[in-house]
Amino acid sequence: MKIGERKNVLRLDGMSLTLEDVLRVARDGWGVELDQDAARKVEEASAAVKAWENSDDVVYGITTGFGDLATVNISRKDRRLLQENLLKSHACGVGEPFSEEITRAMMLLRINSLIRGFSGISLATLHQFVAFLNLGITPVVPSQGSVGASGDLCPLSHLALPLLGHGKVRYKGRVMLAAKALQAAGLKPVQLGAKEGLALNNGTASMGAMGVVALMAAEDLAKTADIAAALSIEALHGVPYAFDARTHSLRAHRGQGRVAENIRRLIEGSEIIEKHRFGRVQDAYSLRCVPQVHGATRDALEYVRKTLETEINSVTDNPIIFTEDGVAISGGNFHGQPLALAMDFFGIAVAELASISERRQARLVDTSLSGLPPFLVEDSGLNSGFMIAQYTSAALVSENKVLAHPSSVDSIPTSANQEDHVSMGAFSARKGLSILDNARKVLAIELFAASQALDFSRLLKPGAGTVAAHDCVRSVVPYLKHDEYLHPLIERVETLVSRGAVVRAVEEAIGSLN
Repeated sequence: MKIGERKNVLRLDGMSLTLEDVLRVARDGWGVELDQDAARKVEEASAAVKAWENSDDVVYGITTGFGDLATVNISRKDRRLLQENLLKSHACGVGEPFSEEITRAMMLLRINSLIRGFSGISLATLHQFVAFLNLGITPVVPSQGSVGASGDLCPLSHLALPLLGHGKVRYKGRVMLAAKALQAAGLKPVQLGAKEGLALNNGTASMGAMGVVALMAAEDLAKTADIAAALSIEALHGVPYAFDARTHSLRAHRGQGRVAENIRRLIEGSEIIEKHRFGRVQDAYSLRCVPQVHGATRDALEYVRKTLETEINSVTDNPIIFTEDGVAISGGNFHGQPLALAMDFFGIAVAELASISERRQARLVDTSLSGLPPFLVEDSGLNSGFMIAQYTSAALVSENKVLAHPSSVDSIPTSANQEDHVSMGAFSARKGLSILDNARKVLAIELFAASQALDFSRLLKPGAGTVAAHDCVRSVVPYLKHDEYLHPLIERVETLVSRGAVVRAVEEAIGSLN
């Protein structure tokens, strides 16, 4: 569905946004509208700011400068210029731009926070933001530059400047100057009032948007990991004892139990498992401990989900306007530490899905461990089969080991030591996306290799879930009788994974996975 041709509209009140809603808007092109009761609160806070703007009261960011310049009084005639200068000076990001999906998610999260009515933004400016989102005018936002201190000052400044006609946007499939896009869309640049620049660029919408997009993909990838593991277990003639529900009831971590049940359902009815189940009593850890390893990742992702669900419905700028009490309180809700810790944990958890997958792949290609043809190909020696595919997984896993180092343990003071502890949450989220991308590739290689391995047991019927996964993989890549150009074949399987096709195929066969 093209943006601008939507049938679905999401009403925003600042308190009820779900992670699924974020993807509906960011990826599927849903529109948004503002809840009218919430809009009245926005107007009340805006009126309070206007009163302070025309007074001699000392109110941070309204009658004063920012950061270490909070002691500088700003004259009444310059208080609006102050807000535009803030966005221009803070829009100094570098690096590749965020994807359109992530940028749209950023816009949505910022609007959802502002509609709460505690930020002092005008309704006119907020309506302009909504128009951008609904018309598909997407700011070009560099991905590097945030330390997660006063939130994501740098990227959010890039996000906001096009509302004023500055910077660049993507519109109708092209990158163009914001002023040109405004003209084409029949919009006029907004004129910022007091506090509005600060309301627009304070907050955690950038790291939050990355976090939501990453988490939603990772939740699907966790199911894919269970499927890939089940394929490898069957291909390696694994035994089923480690997945017995009685064992997992004695260590009642939620994720562990969910994964064990998934494996049992995936291999249910497998003639391969039945034939070999009495050959030994236990398997290597990369097979036997799938519920414990994958399950711990599931539990970590649940923690990340809860953190994000709270964050995307929070007020995260500064100062916060309490109209009933007639005060503006300068606090620290913009600090990205909750997201920084969550996304560091996210990266570590997702990296482990790839790490254990690579170990299963190593067993698949090693004939001394698997009993399968060397490197999963007939006439090995002349053919190398999946030898170097496992190298690729090893390289990606090694990359993830570096990327999984937590960025939240670092802090570089900024703003002349006024902001003397920062979260580095933006990088926690960015590297989380990189880890996720690497893990997706590793699991795609396992699916490809395990499907090849399973074909050597073609006289026996696999489990209902694993046969569905195998058939899905085979819909895009063939059984390799001899060496083929592997890169495009791996890419095809990775595309299946990224689209959730393997999970859908399995769930159509055996019902929803945990």
